[in-house]
Amino acid sequence: MILSMAVVLAAGGGTVYLASTASAAAACAPAWSATATYVKDNVASQSGHNYTAKWWTQNESPSTHSGQWDVWIDNGVCGGTTPPTTPPPTTTPPPTTPPPTSPPPATGIPKRALIGYLHSSFANGSGYVRMADVPANWDIINLAFGEPTTATSGDIRFTLCPAAECPGVESEADFIAAIRAKRTAGKKVLLSIGGQNGQVQLTTTAARDKFVSSVSAIIDRFGLDGVDVDFEGHSLSLNTGDTDFKNPTTPVIVNLISALRGLKARYGANFVLTMAPETFFVQLGYQYYGSGPWGGQDPRAGSYLPVIHALRNDLTILHVQDYNSGSIMGLDNQYHSMGGADFHIAMTDMLLAGFPVAGNTANVFPALREDQVAFGAPSSVSAGNGYVAPAAIQQAVGCLVRGTNCGSYTLRGGTNPNFRGLMTWSINWDKFYGWEFQNQNGAYLKSLS
Repeated sequence: MILSMAVVLAAGGGTVYLASTASAAAACAPAWSATATYVKDNVASQSGHNYTAKWWTQNESPSTHSGQWDVWIDNGVCGGTTPPTTPPPTTTPPPTTPPPTSPPPATGIPKRALIGYLHSSFANGSGYVRMADVPANWDIINLAFGEPTTATSGDIRFTLCPAAECPGVESEADFIAAIRAKRTAGKKVLLSIGGQNGQVQLTTTAARDKFVSSVSAIIDRFGLDGVDVDFEGHSLSLNTGDTDFKNPTTPVIVNLISALRGLKARYGANFVLTMAPETFFVQLGYQYYGSGPWGGQDPRAGSYLPVIHALRNDLTILHVQDYNSGSIMGLDNQYHSMGGADFHIAMTDMLLAGFPVAGNTANVFPALREDQVAFGAPSSVSAGNGYVAPAAIQQAVGCLVRGTNCGSYTLRGGTNPNFRGLMTWSINWDKFYGWEFQNQNGAYLKSLS
């Protein structure tokens, strides 16, 4: 169809320029400025091309930063008079989301997912919950935990909690049968690897290969859908001089990436891969990355970023633990602390907008797809520091999905109608407190269109 006249559409403060005929070049957007700050969906022109920003950026030339993983989308040749240079808005992002660079895999996970950890291998005061007794509200059940024989062996083991520790534990055969029933009902059951006590350091390729073979054996034995990476403590850190998250060189990072790619290749497109890092290993990377250019910083700061980035096309869901955390600086350059909706909003927005790593605007961690992002919260006051009442959880989700009731925080990543959902530690503690998390937060999550 040939358009008979030029059309200018305004969307969220941005301008889309359409050609007057199918063969004519689009009008040029305002010229790119090296000093201006751009956020997701802002437009600019340079050297006769229009570009759209994928995430927050400053001083990154569109003509040299428009590759697949770069910040700008090249919209093609533009022509006509270039409007005067006007810096784009920096506080009110547009409400729309650009197409993803790769389509989400067809994993069968619902649009809004409720994700929880099941204490299957140990007891911690909350009581044992049999797999068959996990309510149907839970879409992804993470088995806690697969742990290594030693920190550097790569040899991961998983066994059911012994009866002496967990009265009422089912037999392994009944456990496997219950997993099969959950999967038949459309649920996903994953092996969560690590946890607070399970330090995993793949320092050698031999440890990497043992990791792949031992995890595969557990997946096959219990009939699981994939893995959840819950590396905490000192599992991941960056060697001095490893400063580029896009090209990591530290063995524990490189070998983990390779191992997870190996598992994905072994099980195919429907393999479910989730991650549950702490804020220290992800969002803190906005300020600090590894030991820093001069050394002296904590080498673990931001150390999940190269893993997430390398596996972004394989990652199903990232649900950062928004608990047991110190104050973290958000994209508004203000510190945010646990205790209300604000912390969840600010921390999650960083993943949906992208951010410069260690403040380097030439080294930006790209935004994840909306369907890849959830956030984690304790299910009760006993489950972890940072518990907030359901009203605060629901306020945060409503802000992220609809842009409403965000308090004083302005979303840099825009609204996220495909925001994936909520993770909690844990299913056991939720039962202990009368299923508050699944009944209130889970119901609210599923009620969103």
